[in-house]
Amino acid sequence: PVGGGTEVTITGANLTGATQVTFGGTPAGFWVNSDTSITAIAPAAEAAGSVYIRVTTIGGRSATGTNNRFSYTISTPIVSSVDSNVGPADGGTWVTITGANFSGATQVAFGGTPADFYVDSDTSITALSPAGAGTVDVTVTAFGRTSALSAADQFTYVAAPSVSSVDPSAGPSGGGALVAITGAGFTGAVEVDFGGVAAEFAVLSDTSILALSPAASAGTVDVTVTSDGGTSTATASDQFTYLDAPTVSSVDPNAGPVNGGTSVTITGAGFTGATEVDFSGVAADFVVTSDTSITAVSPAAAAGTVDVTVTSDGGTSTTTSGDQFTYE
Repeated sequence: PVGGGTEVTITGANLTGATQVTFGGTPAGFWVNSDTSITAIAPAAEAAGSVYIRVTTIGGRSATGTNNRFSYTISTPIVSSVDSNVGPADGGTWVTITGANFSGATQVAFGGTPADFYVDSDTSITALSPAGAGTVDVTVTAFGRTSALSAADQFTYVAAPSVSSVDPSAGPSGGGALVAITGAGFTGAVEVDFGGVAAEFAVLSDTSILALSPAASAGTVDVTVTSDGGTSTATASDQFTYLDAPTVSSVDPNAGPVNGGTSVTITGAGFTGATEVDFSGVAADFVVTSDTSITAVSPAAAAGTVDVTVTSDGGTSTTTSGDQFTYE
């Protein structure tokens, strides 16, 4: 090709000590293999046509003749494959374009939009996808000739996922909450993160994902989904709040009759949003009076000492000696 780069084997005699190899007067890179062989890399030419290859040594310069002619040709670039062929709509994907006649390429375009690129070889180009939409053809132009369009040159732009809701929106800091994520663009999702921590997940449809919250410190984080189209933008709609499990420090009174009915004040922390109060696994009627106080009515139970536990979205309180209630 006129762009140069072809490796040429020159055969002859008295080549030892060669100081220059030229193609039509243009110096070429070369190395001497033996007294009868030189390997040269054809330099670029200004136009198509035939030129003489000449070798210079201390003995002089080889003569021109029919045996030392080299023809430069202009061939239309050919794109045979594009890898990766999917990327985000805002661009930025490094793409390897494979084909032929890429030497001297002056433009690479994605659907007509020019891209930054560099020529690796006559058969390979690396390009950075510009912003775009839909499926487009990737074309290469060299010496005024542009590659023909084909199914093999196509690149598909994918919109980034978006998250519109997470349900439930709170769970224990120890993780393990099964969370339904609703949104769009979930097909082909490769990662779901809770505040940057990867979660196990399953894509149910393009608008629905089921994920298992990983463990994290208490606080509110964004739930993001990543696909070939990029990562969803963090919004108030994607937030998930990690809660510490409630703690029970005391119950007062800590004893009552086996037929129940005792009004008990439970003191502790993390009671906001409490969903259940149990006396040794038996659910009790209760009212949350503050984040540190609950009033419950003891249910009926057999005589003995039991643990009083509080359950919220953050989990269930750990049993301790401070949460015990005795049925008499």
